[in-house]
Amino acid sequence: MEQTDSLDNYLDPHYIHRSNWLRAAVLGANDGILSTASLAIGVAAASSTREPIVLATLAGLVAGALSMAAGEYVSVSSQTDVEKADIERERQELEEIPEIELQRLAEIYEKRGLKRKTSLIVAKELTEHDALGTHIRDELGINEISQAKPIQAALASGAAFTGGGILPFLVALFLPLSGMEYYLYGFAIFFLILLGALAAKTGGSNIGKAILRITFWGTIAMGLTAIVGYLFGVNL
Repeated sequence: MEQTDSLDNYLDPHYIHRSNWLRAAVLGANDGILSTASLAIGVAAASSTREPIVLATLAGLVAGALSMAAGEYVSVSSQTDVEKADIERERQELEEIPEIELQRLAEIYEKRGLKRKTSLIVAKELTEHDALGTHIRDELGINEISQAKPIQAALASGAAFTGGGILPFLVALFLPLSGMEYYLYGFAIFFLILLGALAAKTGGSNIGKAILRITFWGTIAMGLTAIVGYLFGVNL
């Protein structure tokens, strides 16, 4: 037990198992902050009153969250349908042409570096243990980490968008109307930096690179939206 605990202390943690929900959550929160703040900035640049800004921001927040969740669900569900079809096809092939499937599996292991004889032994033993599961994992490349989860992805995206979108909405609701565009931009960049740092920390990636990337593209998006607001401002 002591030896196992000692080894666990020295093993590097892996973050790939977080990739599915982390991708959906970061994408949702980033879109929530960026799209809601950009919309608010565009309206603020064309308006002299608070009501249109708040209304547009709230509408964008609700519509964006629902759209994000629905879009993620449909997208991931399509992936799930493809996975299920491939798995069913693999099940039929194992019933109809088991010897050919065994050779395919052995070829996969041989390409990964095993000798021909060893790859065939491994393929036979794994097939005897769990033929379908082995082919799903090694031939189709589907595993617990990469397997699509539509509901999980939809909930993560919708909730993350809402959480991100509420932040610029609160700015539009409570901060002074004078200079609202600058307040929205400043706080949005601050929120995006926090999100980038949190996502990088959770995923074990480079924090500085994540912050730079998210700040750069966030600035471009909000800047272009502000320009549109100024160009087409009608003093709402």
